Amino acid sequence: MQAHFLIITGMSGAGKTQVIRTLEDLNFFCIDNLPAALIPKFAELCRQTSEQNVALVVDIRGGRFFDKLLKVLNEMEAGGQKYELIFLDAADSTLIRRYKETRRRHPLGAGTELLKSISNERELLKPLREKATRLIDTTNLATSQLKNLIFDLFSDSTQKERMNIIVRSFGFKHGLPMDSDMVLDVRFLPNPFYEEDLRPLTGNDKPVGDFICRYPQTFQYLKLEEQLLDFLVPQYISEGKSQLVISVGCTGGQHRSVFVANKLYDYLRTQGYNVEITHRDIPAK
Repeated sequence: MQAHFLIITGMSGAGKTQVIRTLEDLNFFCIDNLPAALIPKFAELCRQTSEQNVALVVDIRGGRFFDKLLKVLNEMEAGGQKYELIFLDAADSTLIRRYKETRRRHPLGAGTELLKSISNERELLKPLREKATRLIDTTNLATSQLKNLIFDLFSDSTQKERMNIIVRSFGFKHGLPMDSDMVLDVRFLPNPFYEEDLRPLTGNDKPVGDFICRYPQTFQYLKLEEQLLDFLVPQYISEGKSQLVISVGCTGGQHRSVFVANKLYDYLRTQGYNVEITHRDIPAK
C-alpha cells in the first residue's frame, strides 16, 4: 500500500491541531507549520528514503510563505508528486465561539475584529478549499468525533485495535501508579503471603493461582470485571481515548494482583484488543 502524504490546511480554529495529534497516534510523521516552499523537497526526500505516512500542516500562520502554497501544489502535480490536500472548515459562528473559549488571538487579528479576520482568512483560502481532495466540516463535530473520523479515514486497524490497553499489577504499600485510569483493589481475596510455601512465589506461579482459585469469590469478581470492561472499553474508544491503563492492586503487588492482572490481560486479548501487561512490584530476577 502506498504511503499517505497529507497536506492539512484550512480555517484557523477548525481543528487542525486535533487532526495532527490523531495522525501522530496513527504513527504518521507530522510537521506543523512547514513553510510551503519546502514541501516539494521534503516530499521528494520522503519518497526516496521512507515509506512512512507523512502529514504536514500548512496554514495562514506561515505569513508570506503561505502565499506560495497554491503555486507549490501545482508544481508538485506537474512533477508527478502525489499528495492529498485536507481542508478543515467550520461555520463563522463556531469559529468565533472557539476563539472566545480559548482566548486565543486570530493569526490575522492584529488590530482587526475577530469576524473580519475570519472573513479575510476565508477569502485567502478560497482557492485551496476548491482544490482540496477532502473537505472536513467540523462545525458540528466534537473533538472525539473528529478523532474517530480521522481514524476511519487513515487507519487500517479495527475499532478495537485503536485502543492500547496496559494492565499493570502493583502493591498499595509501594504507592499508587500515577498514570492509572482505572484502579482495581483485590485485597479482599485470601492472601497467599500467609502460606509459607507460597510466600516466595508470585501470581505468575501455578501454586499461587491454584490457591486463589480455591475461593468462589475469585471467579465471581473476575466475571464482574469482565462485564465492566465489556461495557467501559467501547465507551472510551467512542470518546476518542487511545490508551487505557488498568492498575490492579493488592498489598505487596506479588500474588493476588499479579494473578488477577494476568486473567484480565488474557480476557482482553481474547476480545481483540491490543494489550500489554506489566508487574510493577515483582523484583527483577
